[in-house]
Amino acid sequence: MEKKYDYDIIVAGAGMSGSLAAAMAAKRGYKVALLDRNKEEEAGKKTNWGWVCGDAVADDHLKYIKSMVDLEFGFPELDNKVEGVIAYSPDMQSSFKFEGSGYVLNRPLFEAKTLKYAVKSGAEHMPQFEVEGPIIENDYVSGIFGKDKGMNHVEMRAKIVIDALGIATTLRRKLPESPYVVRNIDINDLESTGRYLYDFELDHEDSKYYDPKNALIHLNQEVAPGGYGWVFPKNGNKVNVGIGVQKASLDERNRKLGKKDTLHTLMEQYAKSIPAFKSLKEYDEGEGSNKGKGYWSVAVRRQIENLVYNGYMGAGDSMVMPNPISAGGIGPAMVSGLLAGKNAADALDNGDFSMQGMWKYNLDYNKNYGYKTAGMEVFRIYLQSLNNDVLNYGFKNFLSKGEAEDLSYGRVTELSLASKLVMVLKGASNISAFRNLLYVVKKMKGLNEIYSRYPESPSTFLKWKEEVTAGIEDAKSRFKPNPI
Repeated sequence: MEKKYDYDIIVAGAGMSGSLAAAMAAKRGYKVALLDRNKEEEAGKKTNWGWVCGDAVADDHLKYIKSMVDLEFGFPELDNKVEGVIAYSPDMQSSFKFEGSGYVLNRPLFEAKTLKYAVKSGAEHMPQFEVEGPIIENDYVSGIFGKDKGMNHVEMRAKIVIDALGIATTLRRKLPESPYVVRNIDINDLESTGRYLYDFELDHEDSKYYDPKNALIHLNQEVAPGGYGWVFPKNGNKVNVGIGVQKASLDERNRKLGKKDTLHTLMEQYAKSIPAFKSLKEYDEGEGSNKGKGYWSVAVRRQIENLVYNGYMGAGDSMVMPNPISAGGIGPAMVSGLLAGKNAADALDNGDFSMQGMWKYNLDYNKNYGYKTAGMEVFRIYLQSLNNDVLNYGFKNFLSKGEAEDLSYGRVTELSLASKLVMVLKGASNISAFRNLLYVVKKMKGLNEIYSRYPESPSTFLKWKEEVTAGIEDAKSRFKPNPI
């Protein structure tokens, strides 16, 4: 007897990746259900605090959306345009500017527009639906179970389930145990983040701490151990301020300084330490749904090596896709959502929604974004091993602006110890850190080469994955968090 399905595709999560995946598949004529735990006017909201994020996205990612679908954004969802990102050393004496325009978003409005587009494209939106897990039958994901708006138990079946539930996904973590599946993420590959939305008065102009035309990054291992602080300008006298910290780095920092700081206390200290501001006042965005103060976690490792399983594919934060260095997740979420929706429709066209039948999604995402993230993860691990003194010296002497930009975007640059050794002879720690940087560049090049050979099918995947894991574990064994 032929199996009965309620839908062709179920997309779990109506955030950026989920809404775009649903839109892509629905436009192809498939019956798509788009489930979200939030109210309709709060699509994609992460927690009761709201959309806890820096809310910055590069213009290139918006152009990519336009190249794939007829969806464009403008004010007010694109709240403020910025010219680039400027990263400052801990002593604030050195900086690198990474060119490339982008936007700081009004997140509730941006999410609402992507949801509206998905519904207009034909997806059936079901708000206030809590997805609790996958239905597994004969080693296939054949649907989901959860609770609807009335808290009734519901089982819903589809040929393909797209997991866009975010970092706390209840789908990927409940997939069958398999060497092709990663169900849990190492805590040291997560950053805990705090984000405040402020109205402010400008006390005085100081572009190191507030720049209305640029997004600012403050690297400081005492202020934000294992991560960084950010000041992202919004429209008018509003700003998005936050920090990200790694637990192991925070624990080590507290141990060495004899302190008991938490993410919450560090966030309060950072927000109040910005000298350019006075009369800071928290404000809620999106009719109160995006609270002025919020906390969340974000993954900072390579995306999960395999994005598909029988009847299942994942996109966005559910597959830990944020940039391992910057933790920026909006761009890769949108790219992956579009590609997931396209590949799900292709698989249904071909009548094959097995892991093999959907494998091309892996290849497409790797080509468009994922190929560089393992190398970037190694660079992130290295940065977390440097204290403020080395970071200050390294900003001035280790890298040119072009080299820093290349490494931050996952591009491999050529560094010569012979040409720069004269600059790093001041102190054994600086020599060691520079030699380690040479190692990192070599490791990044090696991982980029491995990803250039991403398997064409599942048959060679496990051996390939061993190469990736060995490269990452080698870096982790070499570099330990050392913030102080």
